[in-house]
Amino acid sequence: MVTGASRGIGRGIAETLGDQGANVGVNYRSSEADAYEVVDAIEDAGGSAIPLQADVAEDTAVEAMCDAVHDAFGPVDVLVNNAGITVDRTFENMTRANWERVIDVNLGGVYNCTQAFYDDLREAKHGRLINISSVVGQEGNYGQANYAATKSGLFGFTRTLALELASSGTTANCVAPGFVKTDMLCDVPDDVLEKILQRIPLDRFAEVDDVAGIVGFLAGKESAYMTGQILGVNGGMEW
Repeated sequence: MVTGASRGIGRGIAETLGDQGANVGVNYRSSEADAYEVVDAIEDAGGSAIPLQADVAEDTAVEAMCDAVHDAFGPVDVLVNNAGITVDRTFENMTRANWERVIDVNLGGVYNCTQAFYDDLREAKHGRLINISSVVGQEGNYGQANYAATKSGLFGFTRTLALELASSGTTANCVAPGFVKTDMLCDVPDDVLEKILQRIPLDRFAEVDDVAGIVGFLAGKESAYMTGQILGVNGGMEW
């Protein structure tokens, strides 16, 4: 189950897991056509997937999504909490509504989805909880106090769930990408991109596959002895 899987990093993760033989639940909120493209890509490669519409911030929608996945594929072995949004403002201009919308999706959505699939993960033979954070959660970012707070919050959430799930053999890990070539990065002015690039020792922005490959590893048997970890996929940026 991959949330926010219709575009960008989420799409890359869904297609990678499909290539690895997983049946994939492709969650989307509003990008229906994009979600169906992801499903088609997975199926064209020989995999199996279904599109699942739900705003992860709404618990009833997540519960319905959980039921749909169970009907199609049975219990979920791997949950990737990837869905997230940004509402950027400097803090002095940030309204309570700006703050709460990002909190509701980026943290509330993780709560809703993890709660819905918690029993599946705990009882799975190789259960995997994988949360997608950001380098912004590690070092902050101008105009993103709300987003940074949610992404750093995932570190504590992941470590705690790792402890609570350990007795069942299920792992919980967190991936913190740096700046990735997605639609979000395309909206950043060129002069700002150049300044960011100067801070990346590998001298390039990440490709989606750079992140999706790490998630694929965490979802597999090879990562069975890794839990409670935060994996920085950021080209060597300091934090």
